[in-house]
Amino acid sequence: MNSDTETWKAKAAAKRASTLAKIYPQWRLSPGDIARALSRRNLTGPFIQQFLDPKDISIISMDSLPIVDAIEQGSLTSLEVATAFCKAAAIAHQIGNCLHEIFFDEALDRAKKLDEHYKKYGTTVGPLHGLPVSLKDQFHVKGVDTTAGYVGYIGGNLGIKDPSKIHKVESQITAELLSLGAVLYCKTSVPQTLFYTETQNHIIGETLNPHNQNLTCGGSSGGEGALLALRGSALGVGVDLGGSVRIPASYNGVFGIKPTPERFSCRDIATSNTGQTTYPATVGFLSTSIDGIGLMLKSVLSTQPWVRDPAVVPIPFRQEVVDQYLKRVNEDGTIKQGHRPLKLGIFWTDGVVQPHPPVTRSLHMVVDAIKKAGHKVVDWAPPSHEKATKIHLSIIRADGAKSVHKDLKLSGEPLIDALNNRGMQLRPPMDLLKFQDLTSQGREFEAQYSEYWNSTAKDDGQLVDAVIMPVAPHAANISGKLYHIDYTEALNLLNYSVAVIPVTKVDKVRDPFDDSYRPLNKKDEKNWKAYDPEVYHGGPVGVQIVSRKFEEERVWAVAKIIHAALEKAGYSQSNSDGAPDVNVLPRL
Repeated sequence: MNSDTETWKAKAAAKRASTLAKIYPQWRLSPGDIARALSRRNLTGPFIQQFLDPKDISIISMDSLPIVDAIEQGSLTSLEVATAFCKAAAIAHQIGNCLHEIFFDEALDRAKKLDEHYKKYGTTVGPLHGLPVSLKDQFHVKGVDTTAGYVGYIGGNLGIKDPSKIHKVESQITAELLSLGAVLYCKTSVPQTLFYTETQNHIIGETLNPHNQNLTCGGSSGGEGALLALRGSALGVGVDLGGSVRIPASYNGVFGIKPTPERFSCRDIATSNTGQTTYPATVGFLSTSIDGIGLMLKSVLSTQPWVRDPAVVPIPFRQEVVDQYLKRVNEDGTIKQGHRPLKLGIFWTDGVVQPHPPVTRSLHMVVDAIKKAGHKVVDWAPPSHEKATKIHLSIIRADGAKSVHKDLKLSGEPLIDALNNRGMQLRPPMDLLKFQDLTSQGREFEAQYSEYWNSTAKDDGQLVDAVIMPVAPHAANISGKLYHIDYTEALNLLNYSVAVIPVTKVDKVRDPFDDSYRPLNKKDEKNWKAYDPEVYHGGPVGVQIVSRKFEEERVWAVAKIIHAALEKAGYSQSNSDGAPDVNVLPRL
C-alpha cells in the first residue's frame, strides 16, 4: 500500500469515526445490536423501533403536516420533535449507514429557540416551524462539510474554491428552509461523483435498502430515501439529474417529486460539473406522505426564490391549479358526479427493457384503482425513451469526466469499482460541434414528444392529464445490476414535472419468475435474469406520474388523487416481511 492510499483511507476512516462520535452516548447501539442489523433483511418498523421509546415512536410515525399542526396547536414542542428525529436518525445511521453529516447540537439549540419564540409570541415563524428536514449531502450548511462522497472534500465544501469561505456558505435552499422555520439536523449519504444510482463511496462504504438489505437504496439521493424509510426523517431535500430523487423514492417506498429545473433554486449547491447547464439538475423533495410534498412545494415557493436566484423562473405556487383537479374528485379519488374524469396515459414498457413481474403488477394495480374511481385510461406509446437517454447521457458526460477526476485527485482516491465501467473514466471532452448537434437533437425530441402528447386529444377532445410509468424495470435492484435508466432519464431531457408514489412491494408468491418470457435484446435478457423473487421479496415498488414542464401543482394533485384511489381500492403497501433474514454484504 503506497502513502497516497494510506492517506485517503486514513482520512475516510477518521471521518467515519468523527461522525459516529457526534451521536450522543445514550443513543449508541451495542456491537451486538449492530451485528444483528447486518444480518437482517428488513430494518424498518419493528426492528428500528426496538431502540426507541413509545414517545419517540409516536412522533416519528407522524407525517409532516400533522407534525407542524401539532407544534402550532401546542400539543408538541419543537424540541420534542427534533429530539425524536435526531435519535431516530442516529439509530438509522448505526444500522443503515445513511448519514454523512450530523449536527444534532445545532438542531436541538434551534428547536429550543423556536419554542421560545412560540412561547413569547404565540405564533410560529413559518409553515415549517419546528419540522426536522434532512438534506442530501449536496447542500451547504454553515459550519458543516459538504463532501458529496469525495474524500478530498473532508473538512471542506465541494464547489467552494475560496478557502476563506469554507464552512461559511449556505445553499439558497438551506437559507429558505431556515426562514420557513425548519430544523436542519443531518445530511445524507450519496454516491461518489453523484453520477450513480447506488449509494457507495469511500467515506462510508455503502447504504443498502432498509426494506431489504439484499437490494440497494438507489441514488444519488439514496441516503435520503433510506433515512425516510427508517422514519429518521419525514421530509427531505434531494437533487435529480437522471432519476436521483425518483429512484430512491421508489426504491424506499416513499413519495418524491422532480420539478422542472429552474422552478427551485440550485444556487450554491455542490456538484462536480457546474458548467453543464444544457440539462441542469433540479432540486427535488422526498417525503413519507403525499401531503408532505405539497407542504414543501407551497412553503419554499412562498419565499420567492427567483428574487435571490435569477435562474429561477418567477412562478409562485398556483393553488388554483390544484383546486381545479381536487374539486373534481372526492377525498377517496373517485370522480364527483357531473365532473370530467381524469384522462391518464399508461406506459407499460419502453420496448427495450421489459419491467419485472412486480413492476408490471404495480401498473395493473394503478390502472384497476383509477378505473374503479371512474377515470379514463389510455395506452401511452411516445417517441423512443432510449433515444432521449442517449442524448441526455452524452451531454451530461461531455466534459470527459474531467471535473470528476479533478475532484478525485484532491485526495488521490480512485473511482469506486462500480463506476469503472459506467462512463466515468477520463477521456477527451466532446467536440463543440457534436455537442451543439446533440443539443439540437434534444430540442427536436422535446418537440416530437410534445406533439405526441397533443395528439391524445384527437379522439375525445381531452388531453392526457398525466402519464403513469415505471420508475425502473425492477424494484430496488441488487447491487451492480441496474442495466437500464431510460424510464427516468428520458424525462430529464424533457424537463418534465414528475412525482413518485409507492404502490406495493415484491411478493415472491404473487410475483414468480416468468420462464416463458423471451427477452427483446441482450440488455433485456440481463435485466430479466437478474430477477429472483426470493432475493427481491419485500423490495418496494413505486410508479412515476408524469406531467409537462412547470406543472408541479398539476402532477402533485394528480398524484394525490391516484394515491387516494389506490387506498380506496385496498392497494396500500404491505410490509412483506415474511421472507427469512439473510446475510448481507459487509460495509467498507
